[in-house]
Formats: sequence, structure tokens, C-alpha cells
Amino acid sequence: MSYVASVLQPGERIVRLGRLHWIVYRYAILFAVLAIVCAPWAATDGLGVVPLFCVMAFGVLAVLSFAVAWFERWITEIAVTDRRIIYKRGFINRHTVEMNMDKVAAVDVNQSILGRLLGYGSVCIVGLGATQATAGAGQTPGIKDLGLVAEPLALRSAITAK
Repeated sequence: MSYVASVLQPGERIVRLGRLHWIVYRYAILFAVLAIVCAPWAATDGLGVVPLFCVMAFGVLAVLSFAVAWFERWITEIAVTDRRIIYKRGFINRHTVEMNMDKVAAVDVNQSILGRLLGYGSVCIVGLGATQATAGAGQTPGIKDLGLVAEPLALRSAITAK
């Protein structure tokens, strides 16, 4: 059972589920491409063991990067319900942030050119009612930097639509 499903209040319904974009696999893809590019070089006779070592190293890095990205994507949950926003990250050490919808002041979306082309971006949810402690520290309450979120504009629309 997901964390979001386990913390829903009676009568609360999920409006939108957010997730991390597939771009989190970017390093795994890069290492796999490098391994493939180096493979013909390693197949050439007479070049020694260095090209073969490069292919194996890039292959191992690709597998490890893929596993780390998959795990990060698996342990991250983002949900917008009709009452609140829920963000959970972590497996054993869990970090959760929940914000009631009536406390949302603004939702900022940042997208690079590549983010616009591929459909990912960073979402920052700014909350109402800065306390003296947070205002003095230059911080605003809210959920900061949900990075590499898939379809960030749709997530923002789900939060701001009343």
C-alpha cells in the first residue's frame, strides 16, 4: 500500500498523482550510450585490455545509475487531494510534507528548455502565514523544490483549481 493511500482521511479523494519524470534515468542512459559507443573499439584486435575495461566500466555504471534512479522514483510520492498536498520521499528514513489547500499562497513552476520539450520541471509550493521564526530566517513555509516532476503544469493546475 502506498503512503498516500494509507494517510487519506475519510471522504478525501485523490485529484492528481504526481511522479518523477523519466529524465531521472539520464545518467544511466548516458553511461549505456558510452558503453555502446566503446563496444566496437573494444572488439578491435590489438588494442589491449583498456577498451574492454571502458565498456565494462560504463556498463556497470549504467546498471548502477539505473538502479539508483529507479529507487528514487519508486520512493517518491506526490499527491494532490481535494483537501491537501502530500509529498513523501524516502524508504527507511521517510520525509513527508503535507499542506492543506487553504494554506497555499502560490505555486511556482520552473522549466528549462529541455524541460519544456520533454515535459518535466520543478514545482515549488509557497504557503501562507510565515511565522516570525521562518520570516526572520528568510524562508517561506511550503513545499520547496519538487524537482524533475513529470507534467508540472498539470500538477500546478490541480493545486490551484478550486
